[in-house]
Amino acid sequence: MADQITNYKCPSCTGPLKFSSTTGKLECEYCGGSYSPKEIEAMYAQKDEKAAEAFNNEQAKQEQQQQEQQEQPEEVSWAESSAQNEETLNMKTYSCPSCGAELVCEETTAATSCPYCGNPSIVPGQMTGNLKPDFIIPFKLNKESAKTALQNHYKHKKFLPKAFSATNQIEKIQGLYVPFWFFDGTADGSLSCKTSNSTSHRSGDYINTTTRHYNVFRAGNVDFYHIPADASKKMPDDLMDSIEPYDYSGLIPFSTAYLPGYLADKFDVTKEESTDRACSRAKTSMRELLYSTINGYGSVMETGCHINIKNLKAHYAFLPVWLIHTKWNGKDFLFAMNGQTGKFVGNLPASSKKLNLLLLGLTAGIGALLYFTHISEIILNIIAEFLA
Repeated sequence: MADQITNYKCPSCTGPLKFSSTTGKLECEYCGGSYSPKEIEAMYAQKDEKAAEAFNNEQAKQEQQQQEQQEQPEEVSWAESSAQNEETLNMKTYSCPSCGAELVCEETTAATSCPYCGNPSIVPGQMTGNLKPDFIIPFKLNKESAKTALQNHYKHKKFLPKAFSATNQIEKIQGLYVPFWFFDGTADGSLSCKTSNSTSHRSGDYINTTTRHYNVFRAGNVDFYHIPADASKKMPDDLMDSIEPYDYSGLIPFSTAYLPGYLADKFDVTKEESTDRACSRAKTSMRELLYSTINGYGSVMETGCHINIKNLKAHYAFLPVWLIHTKWNGKDFLFAMNGQTGKFVGNLPASSKKLNLLLLGLTAGIGALLYFTHISEIILNIIAEFLA
């Protein structure tokens, strides 16, 4: 099945081409050749079309075979564990066009590399028709930038164990294009609040306070663009949310020429499954926008909020992410970096020794405060008795 795979090779020496985030071009590590994505895209357009056609034909053939097997009862059946069945269904095999080795990939894999010859491999059939992304943001930062960001992430963390930054081992670092859905639409909403203002003035020995109550109503609509929702079940939503925002001025029409050298998966979360999440984010932003217009009151209490989302439209995009897996004391730690802006996130362990010292310090401080408070009360009582 080598005809389903495309390897982008250097026109000069046939060495593997990889997209460089530094130059924005596809470069050959052997002869130093450098080519723009448009040049390579034009050069391999026909080959990609043939690979996509072969992929789709194979898909149709497999579906037909499955249908025929379901229609014809088997005389002998073999029992397999559900885990084994699920694992088999979620994997695909391809042949590397360069060395002929078998590539075993997940069924969502759109770009990978051969573990034997190292050639970047593209599966064009995973990105045709409805599967083709509308946009892509190419990588702007390389692997060394991700490593540096990890080291900077360790700095100024007072409760981080010293041994972690010294002995923590990077198990794997990988740049990948994560599938995202972008949602555009209009939020139409209203917000009702009870508010109040209080004023005070002295009248003889008394202080009079006047409180005025108001009913405040706000309404409006706002257009929103490119609310992101990651479309990969493998990517933790909170991790992908944390490396936002991306600079959407960097969005360009999708081309497979930006993929060599990185991994890429097609979506396995549909736009319909992502709609509720995107609408929830839009409603939250709309509510905060309406709330921000209520100023000049001493107290504000929300009594009602109604927001509708309409004219919803979805776009499909690939966004760049560096993932770093590390291991320390038998535990795995996952970090992520925005491949365009460099925003870096990831959980770190805390030193139990340092936390215990902090707890002891707080306990001692509270104890001292209570002691001196008690002494102060005694002194005040003595003074009061003396004055009496």
